[in-house]
Parts: sequence; structure tokens; C-alpha cells
Amino acid sequence: MSGLMSLVLALAPLQASTAATAAGKDARPSKGAKAAKSAKSAKATKRAVRRVAPRKVAYRAVPARPSFGQMAGLRNTDDELDLKSSVALVIDQDTDEVLFSKNSGAVLPIASITKLMTALVVTEAQLSLDEVLEVTQADVSATAGSGRSRLSLGTRLTRGEMLHLALMSSENRAAHLLGRTYPGGMEQFVHEMNAKAGALGMMDTRYVEPTGLSASNQSSAQDLTRLVKAASAHPIIREFSTTPEAAVPLGRRTVQFRSTNGLVRNPEWDIGLQKTGYIAAAGRCVVMQAHLAGRQLIMVLLDSAGKYSRMGDAERIRKWLASASIIPEAQAAEVSALPRQ
Repeated sequence: MSGLMSLVLALAPLQASTAATAAGKDARPSKGAKAAKSAKSAKATKRAVRRVAPRKVAYRAVPARPSFGQMAGLRNTDDELDLKSSVALVIDQDTDEVLFSKNSGAVLPIASITKLMTALVVTEAQLSLDEVLEVTQADVSATAGSGRSRLSLGTRLTRGEMLHLALMSSENRAAHLLGRTYPGGMEQFVHEMNAKAGALGMMDTRYVEPTGLSASNQSSAQDLTRLVKAASAHPIIREFSTTPEAAVPLGRRTVQFRSTNGLVRNPEWDIGLQKTGYIAAAGRCVVMQAHLAGRQLIMVLLDSAGKYSRMGDAERIRKWLASASIIPEAQAAEVSALPRQ
């Protein structure tokens, strides 16, 4: 009996331990319970996330910078055609007769109309148009912030192709490159631009670079008629400035460039030369030589208020000329049938 009691007493701790382990197992949650709890927790978290409202960030609108003409109050000038341009001048190229004038003596930034003088200096220097030139970092840096250019660093084109793109598509890198590669460099080129302006009697005109990106490139409508007249004497400037579009090989691809002046594609216009321009300080600008009923007219519009208003103003002037006694309407309607001389 004493031996049996000893065996029972020895097994007691082992049974207690087994019972405790079993009790512990029973107390643990099942796998299903764990999954339910996890899903519940995820749902609660999701609900909590949904309740967080997104932060609202307020951005302050940056007002457009006023143009020089706007700051001078020129846009408040009334005229009989209700033009949106601060400055307008129309003359007969052959007789210098003034047909329409509005603030024509005001000196303002001229933006890319500058490129007409750039083209004139390059053309009259008789530099080889077949010489291959390359866009360098200097051209990229000088025109930074002027919008996207498709003439990337390392682009190689002839001087003639660069001149074409500067006049037709107002390519700033092309214009800068033309000045940079001039004999004597950029400083000499700008000197030649100003010297040519002086020789043409453009006394209100000053250039500091060849693209028009600088607001310091300034002139008056009266001076610009002299520039248009001089530039129109060169067939290559007339041709390049009025090309509607051109396909240009850039490396392994061919890129389509278009004119910045939609009127060159308008059959109601017979344009012999043109150049557009825009920077904030100058507003929208355009100069044109147009053939109407046997008369060569030069038209200058500066500091126009809206994106399309300079072209709208040009149309108003054309229709006014046709309806006025200056150019009989019947003759104006025949313009599309007349061959360009």
C-alpha cells in the first residue's frame, strides 16, 4: 500500500502540468477567430482612413505682367477701327503715304520682330548659307525660359536652314546661333545690327541681342516700316518669312515646322514678308508687307492685348482699306488672282 501511495504522489505534479497545458491550449483563440479579428481590425482602420479629409491647398494666382505699352497707358488710346493693338501704322511702301496711324512714334519692345534685323545682317554679310552650324550650350543657355525648342543641344543644320527657322518659326536658338557664329562673335553682330539700324534712319531703335527675348530690343512703328522695306529687298528673306511650313531633318527624324503667322495660309492675303513677335513686355506684335490691288503696303502692329488680336486687327485694317476709298473693294477682291511679282 505504501508503494502505491508513493507512485500516486509522484505522478501528481505531472498530471497537474498536463492539465495546465491543456487549459492553456483551450484558452487560445482558434484560427477562424484570429481571421475574423484581423478582418474586423482592417475594416476599422479603413473606416478611420476614409474619415480623414484631404488637405486643401490654396494657390495664389500670379497676375500677368503688364506690357510696356500697357504701363504707358497706350492701350487706352481710341481709334476708329477699335483695334486691340496699342500701336498701328499702315503706309504705302512706294510713296510713304500714311494710310493709318495710331501711336506710331511710341518706342516699345519689339520681341521677335528683332529677327528681321538678324536676317538682314546675316544676308547682307553674304555668309555661306551652306556652312553647317551646331547648337551649343551657349545657344541653349541664352534662350532658357523662352519655351520649348526642337533644336536640341548638338543639332547640326546649315546656316540657311537656321535662317529659315528663325524667320518662319521664330526659333530663338537658331537666331542666337546666327549671331554667335558671325565673324567677330556676338558683340560684333549686335554692333552690326545697330549700325544697320542707324544707316536705315531708325533713330528710335536699339538692339542688345539677336532673338528679341530681351525687352531692351526696342523700336517704333515708324522705324519698323524702314526695316520691312529694307528686308523686303532680299528674296531669301521674303521667301523664308512667308513659308507656311517646312519639313526639316533633325538627326534620324524629320520634324515639321510651321509659320507663326496663320495669315500666310489665308488665300485672302498676299503677303510678301512678315514677322511676328511676343514677350510679356512687348505684347503680341506683327509686321507685314502685303500686296493689295497693285499697292505694296507695310503694316505694323505692336503691343496687341490678346493671343489672336493682332491677326484680328490686321483683318480689320484689310477690310477697312477695301471698303474705304483708298482701295476700291472690287480691286481688293481681285488680289488672289494677281501673280506675285
